[in-house]
Amino acid sequence: MEQEVFVPVPAERLRAALADPARVARAVPGLQQDAGTEPVAGRLKVRVGGHTITYRGAVRVSSREDGAYAVEGDATEVRGSGVVKPILTLWLREAEAGTTLRFEGTASADGRIAELPSEAVDAAVTRLLNRFAANLAAEAAEAAEAVDVDAVDEAAEDIDEVDEVDDVGEADDVDASPAPGAVFEAEVPPAGLDDLTGPGEPPAEAAHARRTMIGRSAEEVDHAPPRGRYAPVPAPQTVVPNSTLRWAAPAAALVVASAIVVGRALRRRG
Repeated sequence: MEQEVFVPVPAERLRAALADPARVARAVPGLQQDAGTEPVAGRLKVRVGGHTITYRGAVRVSSREDGAYAVEGDATEVRGSGVVKPILTLWLREAEAGTTLRFEGTASADGRIAELPSEAVDAAVTRLLNRFAANLAAEAAEAAEAVDVDAVDEAAEDIDEVDEVDDVGEADDVDASPAPGAVFEAEVPPAGLDDLTGPGEPPAEAAHARRTMIGRSAEEVDHAPPRGRYAPVPAPQTVVPNSTLRWAAPAAALVVASAIVVGRALRRRG
């Protein structure tokens, strides 16, 4: 049999896809892969006319020295004893805007498929090869897009690294020394405070407050009256000093005694 299929994909990408058994397996239409078997192995349903035949087998693709590919397979009916063994040669010929895939070869078959009309069998094989070529082209295009995306990402990373190096270089060239006559907005403490308190020593009032608060509860500290320069000024005293009482007490006693004597004298005269 002979069959040609054109696909809009370069031959180099198709060759890369054919060299990967996993991608070849994905290109076989309707293949259900079996776990733990060869990459291109499993079950395949083939519709011939109004009949559907399920085969289980494997396909092997290998490159040849002349640039072609050898496609060999063997499959057995799942519900029968029929066997199919295709032996094909696949050629890739570059064409305008794509590649032409040419299939040449023979196949031996017995069982149910041998009982069906040859026209129906030829149509089923042609449909199977056309779909395989289309799927293989899709696999090749998808792989190429992934490579292009990776290349773009690597280029973007290289650009970012160059930008970072340029930024660092520009930062190193900046002069960090202040310009003449520069004005700083930072607050400067008034002159003279350091002289009053001494270098590195807290004010005496603060030290006294810290000593008096050690060992006191938070409530006592909160309600304690302020000390130092911020303490309230005491009110003037209204109590007579003790020195005044020293001379005022005898005088008062003398006045009282005189009054008593005068009172007695007046009563006698009367």
